Amino acid sequence: MAITTARDIQMSTEGSGAPTADEIFTQINNAKDKPKKIAILKRYDNKPMRQLLKAAFDPKIKFDLPEGNPPYIKNEAPVGTEHNSLAMEARKLYHFIVGGNNTINKLKKETMFIQMLEGLHEKDAEVLMAIKNKNLNNIYKGLTAQMVKETFGWNDDFVRINK
Repeated sequence: MAITTARDIQMSTEGSGAPTADEIFTQINNAKDKPKKIAILKRYDNKPMRQLLKAAFDPKIKFDLPEGNPPYIKNEAPVGTEHNSLAMEARKLYHFIVGGNNTINKLKKETMFIQMLEGLHEKDAEVLMAIKNKNLNNIYKGLTAQMVKETFGWNDDFVRINK
């Protein structure tokens, strides 16, 4: 497993004032054209962001969780206070991917996922559910697989093209 560095955690960390995934994706949604959307995504390019977007758009990544949204208690604490960062939680997504962690049973995976959702700010919990449900582009206009691949120089397998 790769080591996460401080630069990798550019998205929201408690009290940092850095934008959350929802705030970044909302900026992309509100940008007027594709070049502006790409510029925003490049500004927040880091390992956790790439992990989230790969999980959201790579069709080969399947979540080993029930379809739809699980029941959970929303964390209503204000941004930057008592909640976990989706950037920090991104490194744990492998637990929920088919073939990612076969040492825990489905019930444990579902429980861990609900705990993750409850620890996130409610907007980032919605982002995580949209990633799991593969419908992130339905929530944030212009945030598409094609735009993500173009931004990061990924091919159709969501792997960086060597130039």
